[in-house]
This record gives sequence, C-alpha cells and structure tokens, in this order.
Amino acid sequence: MTVRFGVVGCGAIGQEHIRRITNTLSGGKIVAVNDINADNAKSVVQKLGLDAKVYENGHDLIHAADVDAVLVTCWGPAHKEFVLSAVQAGKYVFCEKPLATTADDCLEIVAAEMKQGKHLVQVGFMRRFDKGYVALKEAISAGKIGTPLMLHAAHRNPTVDARYSTDMAINDTMIHEIDVLHWLLDDEYVSAQVVYPRKTSKAAPHLADPQIVLVETKKGVRIDVEIFVNCAYGYDIKCEVVGETGVAYLPEPATVQLRSEAALARPILMDWKDRFIEAYDIELQAFINAVSTGSRLTGPSSWDGYAAALTADVCVKAQSRPGEILPITLKECPEFYK
Repeated sequence: MTVRFGVVGCGAIGQEHIRRITNTLSGGKIVAVNDINADNAKSVVQKLGLDAKVYENGHDLIHAADVDAVLVTCWGPAHKEFVLSAVQAGKYVFCEKPLATTADDCLEIVAAEMKQGKHLVQVGFMRRFDKGYVALKEAISAGKIGTPLMLHAAHRNPTVDARYSTDMAINDTMIHEIDVLHWLLDDEYVSAQVVYPRKTSKAAPHLADPQIVLVETKKGVRIDVEIFVNCAYGYDIKCEVVGETGVAYLPEPATVQLRSEAALARPILMDWKDRFIEAYDIELQAFINAVSTGSRLTGPSSWDGYAAALTADVCVKAQSRPGEILPITLKECPEFYK
C-alpha cells in the first residue's frame, strides 16, 4: 500500500519532509499540500514536480478522501488544531515537535486519540531513531553498565540568531534531550532546576547562555544538561550515562580522522541537519511502514508529546527562579500508551 500524504505547512521542515518522502523514502506519496501562504504551497508543488492538490484550508485537506495520513509541519501554535482534526477524522498524523504548545492541549489530543481506540499520532522527536542513541539504549537495557546512576549531556550550537530567547533554550533546544533521555533510561522526571554559569561574551544581551538544567528522575537518576548555543566551534551533542559497573557514551558521528600538519584531527559538524539527517529518514520511514501495514506506530506518542511539554513548562519556570528545585508532576500514564 502506498501511503498518500497531505501536508499542512510548507515551510523549511515541511519542504524537507516532502522532499524526503518523494525522493528518498519508499511507500509514500504527497497528494495534497496546504500552507498559510498559498503561493508558498504552489511553489513547493512546482519546484518538486509534485502531482498534488493545493488546499486553501488545512481541514479540507485532512478530510480529503485520498489522504491517508497527515504531516503537520506548520508553526507550533497551530499544531494542536490540525493534529486534533486529523485524529477526530480517524487519520494517522505525523506531527513535528511540539505536539502542542501547552500540556493541557496535548492532553486534549491524548483524550481524542484514546477515544478512537487506536494509536494514530507520532511526534517528530527524531533522536529516538538516531543509530547512536539506539546503540546507547541497547547497551543500557542489556545491563552492560549496571544500574544507571547519573547522566551528563550537552547540546551545543555554534551560534543562534538575534531572535533566539532564553526560554527557547528549553522549548526549541533542550526539548530533544527532554524526550530522548527519559526514553533512554525508561524513567520519568520528578524535578528540575536551572543554574547559570558565567555568560559567554558571544551571546546577545537579552540571552542567558550557557545554561545548565539539573533534573531528577523517579528512580533517583541525576541528570545535568548543558545548553550552550553560542559555543562557536560547532554543533556538538554529548551524552554520557554513568552506571554502577561502567560508563556508556553516545557515539560520535562518523567522520574521517586525519593525520596532517603535525596534528591528529577529526572534523566537527556545524549544522544540526547534517548530524541527524539519517534519523529524520528512519523516523519517517518507520511511520510510513506502520501506516501501510496497519501495525502500531513505534515512534514517540501523544503521551510522550504531553510529557515533554509539561517538563519543558517546568524547566522554563525554573529559568526565572535560578537555583530553586521545582517539582515535575506528570499525570499517570494510561495503559493505552504503555
């Protein structure tokens, strides 16, 4: 079965997914597109040579008879509206993060999905499909380092533009760690704290950079995440899990090691798209495969979207109360999502 996709949102990430489904992956076809800017949607169809209908209204696209699955890649505040519409129509939906901009809105999607009695939603937290993180999780699950005690992580960007604000360090940057780390540990968060080291001279006046977020899990694992978005030297993602009998590290991206000019060197990536491009392919192919076979979706669920949103809300609140430990109180996970 070829999965016929309707796309709501034809911005940068939407175009990347359209290109991916059309030129790289198997089993999917773009048959409908919509964007708040109709000319933008028409331009994408022409540029990629798609045989796709341009819809002025995203809800009309969702309810079209020839659309099997919906790709929601519009701006974040509109995600809830279109995801909820797709779920209520009984359609599969792949939603880029965030699932919604508030935890309550995420719970509304959760309730609608449970009412349908079928897992219809996958959230675009692509790191769960990165081969390095998969290998790291396998090592932890196999008991190769014993029971995890601590986790050290870093999310570094070479630079950010002037529009980047302090809260975006949580909602746009650390949100990926929020999702992937609780998945790695098979654990839930119970508290968060933010502390600020000495500020880098490369950060804009309005931006606190770097930041360190300290999190505790239900099982007592202590996590520290360094967010440094003006590190200058490259795009660098680190993760180290300390267990009772050993330590496991996230593998470095595959690059060529050079012995040259009296130095041993390995290049560092500068762009997040290069670091995780394969994970984007794998996550969307997994979604296509599940939809085409009618099997359960394997990616992050609506409940994971809720857990990430609520945790991010607490971390943002902790930014304004540096040093104070704030509780993270998640609702009980329904059996439907376990």
